[in-house]
Amino acid sequence: MNDGVTVDTLTEAEARAELARLAAILNRANTAYHQDDAPEIADAEYDALKIRNADIEARFPGLKRDDSPSDQVGAAPAEGFAKIAHSVRMMSLANAFADDDIADFDTSIRKYLGLGAEAPLAYTAEPKIDGLSLSLRYERGKLVQAATRGDGEVGENVTANARTIDDIPVALTDAPEVLEVRGEVYMSHEDFAALNARQAEAGQKTFANPRNAAAGSLRQLDAAITRARPLRFFAYAWGELSAPLADTQSGAIDRLQALGFSTNPLTRRCDGPAEMLAHYRAIEEQRATLGYDIDGVVYKVDDLALQSRLGFRSTTPRWAIAHKFPAELAWTWLEAIDIQVGRTGALSPVARLTPVTVGGVVVSNATLHNEDYIAGRDASGNEIRGGKDIRAGDWVQVYRAGDVIPKVADVDLSRRLAEAVPYVFPECCPICGSPAVREEGDAIRRCTGGLICAAQAVEKLKHFVSRQAFDIEGLGARQVEAFYGDDQLPVKEPADIFTLQSRDKANLTKLANRDGWGETSAKNLFQAIEEKREIPLARLIFGLGIRHVGEVAAQDLARHFLTWESMAQALDIARPAALAHRAADKAAEAERATAAAEGRRAKLAEARSRAEADCDVPTEATEVWADLIGADGIGPTMALSLSDAFANPDERAAMDRLLDHLTPIAPETRDAGSPVAGKTVVFTGTLEKMTRAEAKARAEALGAKVTGSVSAKTDILVAGPGAGSKAKKAADLGIQTLDEDGWLALIGAS
Repeated sequence: MNDGVTVDTLTEAEARAELARLAAILNRANTAYHQDDAPEIADAEYDALKIRNADIEARFPGLKRDDSPSDQVGAAPAEGFAKIAHSVRMMSLANAFADDDIADFDTSIRKYLGLGAEAPLAYTAEPKIDGLSLSLRYERGKLVQAATRGDGEVGENVTANARTIDDIPVALTDAPEVLEVRGEVYMSHEDFAALNARQAEAGQKTFANPRNAAAGSLRQLDAAITRARPLRFFAYAWGELSAPLADTQSGAIDRLQALGFSTNPLTRRCDGPAEMLAHYRAIEEQRATLGYDIDGVVYKVDDLALQSRLGFRSTTPRWAIAHKFPAELAWTWLEAIDIQVGRTGALSPVARLTPVTVGGVVVSNATLHNEDYIAGRDASGNEIRGGKDIRAGDWVQVYRAGDVIPKVADVDLSRRLAEAVPYVFPECCPICGSPAVREEGDAIRRCTGGLICAAQAVEKLKHFVSRQAFDIEGLGARQVEAFYGDDQLPVKEPADIFTLQSRDKANLTKLANRDGWGETSAKNLFQAIEEKREIPLARLIFGLGIRHVGEVAAQDLARHFLTWESMAQALDIARPAALAHRAADKAAEAERATAAAEGRRAKLAEARSRAEADCDVPTEATEVWADLIGADGIGPTMALSLSDAFANPDERAAMDRLLDHLTPIAPETRDAGSPVAGKTVVFTGTLEKMTRAEAKARAEALGAKVTGSVSAKTDILVAGPGAGSKAKKAADLGIQTLDEDGWLALIGAS
């Protein structure tokens, strides 16, 4: 069963199984969020699953489970804390996600109370703080205990920790004899950033967002740790009272403020849904500038007598609802547009934002893709966002879903500053000053500086030592940056890595004396470098970071040429043909605009032939070029990129210096006589008798080509449990499909 199956199509048996699945997921998520302070799923996904669970229970009420997530609030208290039973249960809130839900909420209140549509009915609207719920019990004006919500009935005793929070008074004047004040412990954005910086500097765990930081800080067994954390508290509710605070919700909040508690200044009294929604919009606009996280607005019936009449459902009050913000969207200020330069020279614009939490993660940077996207166009020149450009100082909408890199999705022109000016994309590299060129048909502008560009050099070095390339233990991205800027042990290009090691111990001593290093770690690094002097040819090719040459392509090149010398010689010989091919492409592209639709392909072919004929290309160059672009998995685009890299004097010299230290290892010869030689194979689903990497390596050793997607060119699909859409597509295309045992039998490994 999966979330894509609609509730109204479920059979009773399917519904029972789905409720069991949802109970397991949601109960685990509750524990992770409320007890472990380490959420496993995003809030939006949690809400969607809980709604689905409730919808199934509504359709099949007889199937409701004893452990139904609908009846649960929070999670059981964690081990290590004393338990406190709440004298008045701490409830959760029902959620609303659309404006219509608020109108429905008002209608349901009126119906329950027997009020007509025109009868006055006031509500309060306040920001929903994204923190950790806390209940504070005062007796005769003294703080006697503090407890987390726990499962709503029983919470964790965090009294000693609560006493360290400045916003929580330990003594009250003129308070009821018994007063339970409830509210939210939170952490400001500024304090969160400072805490994470301290944690990182000390080599300790950093937090994903302020909510996790606040929860983890309050729920410490050692109150001294909590005292060192910058926690704050907003009061917004109450539990047991020996005497009423006021007649209304808004009056009670004023009374709490008078007693010395911090209450949220954005709390407003609203007359009906229209004012409630208007205040929701106003709060949403201020979200990024509040300095703390909120994830919605809470509405409550203002009259406490009416609240009493309305009462409670099993886990939520009837008189309140939380109007959640869209989990994947937020508005904030775009403070600046910066340019980052990657290892291929690509100039990537990055939005520097006023930090805002989106999808459970604090976002301060977002991609702006390229210069067209900033200007409000796509790569074809068509308008996007209605043609609105993006400028520094704009009020922008940020989008983030799952692991997707945050991006600026929209701009509010009504809030554009008068002094904001159109962004001018740089035509020179901001790092080295070299021309930044945008080739025909490319959406990206690239620095032409190559190895003289520090940004490209550092990124190329990071790629060179990455896991799929040289994978030198002890030499990662952070170490590469340190070595690049080091005067005593500089690493400016890959060859320098292999000159770090010195037999006279001078470099060993220098490295051992650096911060974060010692003699043992320095020796270990030198040993790791020594072990990589022999390297598979494919890893060497991939490690160079040549544009368009990925991990699979590097393997194809290694199998085609077998040695570095053969590949380098072929690229040198083929260079004239490569230049002719590029000239032909440009000529064909120039004629494309004027070629009539009828006979267009023929005209383009003629243009290419004329351009190639105009270039005096040696026969040998043409033959070697044809062999190169015809090789399995290579093609003209990759071949041109390779040719350019090997023809660049600086890059070629750097390659030669590197090869002086290395012995490339030729790939294993493929078995041309195996039953799968020359066939294209796709693995999908779960493999139980070997890892995916092992299966791929064994197939390639037998002469097969392994790809990741099913197409008409696929010969065999090996499908384990959970194969999904690939198995269906293979069946539709009539492709041979084998289970794991069938595959092993075919290759003689069963």
